[in-house]
Amino acid sequence: MSDPTPAGAPYPRQWEADVLLRDGRAAHLRPITPADAEKIADFQSSLSPESIYFRYFTLRGDLTPKELEQLTTVDHDRRVALVLTLGPQIIGVGRYEATSATEAEIALTVRDNHQARGVGSILLEHLAAAGRERGLRTFVGTVLSENSRMLDVFADAGFEAQQQVDDGMVSVSIDLEPTEQSLRVMEAREHRAEAVSIKQLLSPQSVVLVGVSVREGTFGHTLLRNILDAGFTGELSVVHPSAESIAGVKAYPSVRDVSGSIDLAIVAVPAERVLDVARACSEKDARAIVVISSGFAEAGEEGRELQRQLVQVARGRGMRVVGPNCLGIINTAGEVQLNASLAPVMPPRGRIGFFSQSGALGIALLETVRRRGLGVSTFVGAGNRADVSGNDVLQYWEEDPDTDVILLYLESIGNPRKFTRLARRISRHTPIVAMKTGGSMQARPLGHAVRRSSLPPAALEALFTQSGVIQTETLNHLFDVSQVLSFQPLPQGSTVAIVGNSDALGTLAADAAQARGLEVLDQSVSLGASATAEDFDGALAGLLDDPAVDSILAIFVPPLSTAGEGAVEAIAHAGARLVKPVVATVVGVGPDGASSVELLMRRDEAGVPMEGSVPAFFSVEEAVRAIAAVTNYSTWRHEPAGLMPEFDDLRIHDAGAMLESIMGDSLTQVGDERILDENQIAGLLGCYGIDLWPSAQVTSEDQAVELSQTLGYPVGLRLSDPELAGRADLGTQRLNLESDAAVRTAFRRLQNRFGVKAERMTLQRMAQPGVACVVGSIEDPLFGPVVSFGISGVTTELLGDRAYAIPPLTDVDAARIIRAPRAAPLLLGGFGAGEQALADLEELILRVSVMVDEHPEISDVVLDPVLVSAKGLAVLGAKMSVKVPQARTESPVRRLTD
Repeated sequence: MSDPTPAGAPYPRQWEADVLLRDGRAAHLRPITPADAEKIADFQSSLSPESIYFRYFTLRGDLTPKELEQLTTVDHDRRVALVLTLGPQIIGVGRYEATSATEAEIALTVRDNHQARGVGSILLEHLAAAGRERGLRTFVGTVLSENSRMLDVFADAGFEAQQQVDDGMVSVSIDLEPTEQSLRVMEAREHRAEAVSIKQLLSPQSVVLVGVSVREGTFGHTLLRNILDAGFTGELSVVHPSAESIAGVKAYPSVRDVSGSIDLAIVAVPAERVLDVARACSEKDARAIVVISSGFAEAGEEGRELQRQLVQVARGRGMRVVGPNCLGIINTAGEVQLNASLAPVMPPRGRIGFFSQSGALGIALLETVRRRGLGVSTFVGAGNRADVSGNDVLQYWEEDPDTDVILLYLESIGNPRKFTRLARRISRHTPIVAMKTGGSMQARPLGHAVRRSSLPPAALEALFTQSGVIQTETLNHLFDVSQVLSFQPLPQGSTVAIVGNSDALGTLAADAAQARGLEVLDQSVSLGASATAEDFDGALAGLLDDPAVDSILAIFVPPLSTAGEGAVEAIAHAGARLVKPVVATVVGVGPDGASSVELLMRRDEAGVPMEGSVPAFFSVEEAVRAIAAVTNYSTWRHEPAGLMPEFDDLRIHDAGAMLESIMGDSLTQVGDERILDENQIAGLLGCYGIDLWPSAQVTSEDQAVELSQTLGYPVGLRLSDPELAGRADLGTQRLNLESDAAVRTAFRRLQNRFGVKAERMTLQRMAQPGVACVVGSIEDPLFGPVVSFGISGVTTELLGDRAYAIPPLTDVDAARIIRAPRAAPLLLGGFGAGEQALADLEELILRVSVMVDEHPEISDVVLDPVLVSAKGLAVLGAKMSVKVPQARTESPVRRLTD
């Protein structure tokens, strides 16, 4: 669509959004244009008399040409209108007209057959965001008292709202500033819609397979065979230009010829034909399509454009897309039994939800699931992740009664801020185990439309740690952890008991446990090489009953005289009690080397592994690594979630006005940047209750002495040159100057040593001695704001000894981040001792977090040094820059990301 050009502000393309309705259908929201006149006329004529009366307070006929022109010509500033479309139809219109600089009248109308689908709440949410962008603070409106649905839209939005009733009319006033309640409402609606859309995708009643060949070995034929072998319980049809049936399944010459409805289409045709298939599916009102075909964004710019068009076609008609270039989907539920994937064997039914972005590797991963005795509830192989992402599937698994453990194999994270928010909530009750390839977010996998991050791998680790996600090191580690979570209870603490008949392996296990932060029970049991099944049974029973033991590692190496099945059965019996987690390292039992694994499994009548099975590992290091990961997760899960800070001294609007003034007319393009001066920095920090220790710039001895007398002795003098500021290791500062003469001497010596670099210096009154720390934040293109903390100094820079966290932060996050660096013990002894000092530091980090989360224009802030002493803290130095920001990956309103 070409940009319209009405008078006023330019067409606000940033307001366009794909959204999900309450029933999981996708729809498109955009500003109205004069080209919509015909569609608005159709929309008006579709309204029932009741809807017309509710909208205009009187009955009326069709709109006149002049009225249509007035309704569709807006200035995108004082007069704004948004339309929500599903296919060619407008299904909802929301508009406001400003009545003052900060207030506007609002009106919402929804097509009758699309009411109760969340259309009104979506329009209100996006209109409020547009209004805030244009400087509005309040919406007002008048609603007939019998129009209960519209009154509910306003009341349920979560904004601060007031209503007054007068003679059958309700006057509504809404404060547009987001509240904690409005954010909760938005997140709940987002969760419900996204979960419903994925449930419909994974539980279709009718499936059509497009691209089937009569030749075996082709993708289409393989997909058909896999669906048939899995025993899909719904209606299945295929599309083939000439065949009447393939493998006993009725064939149709095209999608449009398929009889009945289509819930899900599986597409395996050449890339250049996929768009036509998608359009045909949309005409059949399909709910979703899974595109196996390759040749899209992973193939270059032409394929990337084709992928963009695919998503546009699908979302424009209410469909979700898995892929393209994907492995497919699997649902093992008895009422579905769908293997719409290229995996030759459907994994056994189980309670693991599995998401993978890799196609080829996905087949191997599913085979590993089967070989490990694990079972899957549902699987999504997302491929290029053009539409359906890991975040969407997390929303579904959060409330799926058949999923107890979530596995993620990630090549990229398109929206890490949303991932953090979802994972933090879901991990409180359902463990998430993830492997992210590449170690950092700086690489961009082929086919993935994702921004690059400039942050180190430690930032990704922080994202997972903050969210309670179990990050694994290798694929084997991924499945090792999954076995423990699937079959055994969570440990209640970090003490592990080691029992076995091999002292050598027991010593290796103890060393590995201590290296991973576990406490090893002093009385770990060595049963001796000739231990019997009864010895194992008695020792394990005692450890299970011992309240000092949180988890158990059993080690068994069979003596030469026996295969040792009895000892293994004793271990299996201990694990089946489900009192505390039991894992095992069992070497060489039985004739085939893997029979120990089977002996430790408990299976139901269908042969599916059950809870109470004991995970078996071929080395004690693997066993310890798995139990340590689960222990760390359990510790996080039992910690309080923490509270978001509530500060009553913030001046957010003042800070916004300052930033607007600073950026002025000179910073207009995304990426334009400006470094702030000390007065600007002090002003912005002051708006968030952060006091910058007074300092002054000096250029002469006399000026330095005069200002020292004003500030009061003792003082410190340091270079202001940006290249040398903070490099105390190079002798760039002189401290504890207690007289005029000392100031003069220090000034001359710095000038003599550094020459032109010392033309300007910073003078500051000395603070109490303490530990120098650095608190910072950067606005990352992918993560958004990322807060960091470390101990000041060149060593921290060289070793990268910093901790990271992604706002919004809780008090628990702040407490964790200051204790995470390896050098953090410095804060707990010497000058930094004192709980009050730590509490002040945590509060400072929370205030910085609130500031950078609120203002994406702040591209970089560094508070250095922050001096922490027994008497509190002082922010002695600060740097800050602002930049015209990219839109953050997580929108302040509901929208499907690209």
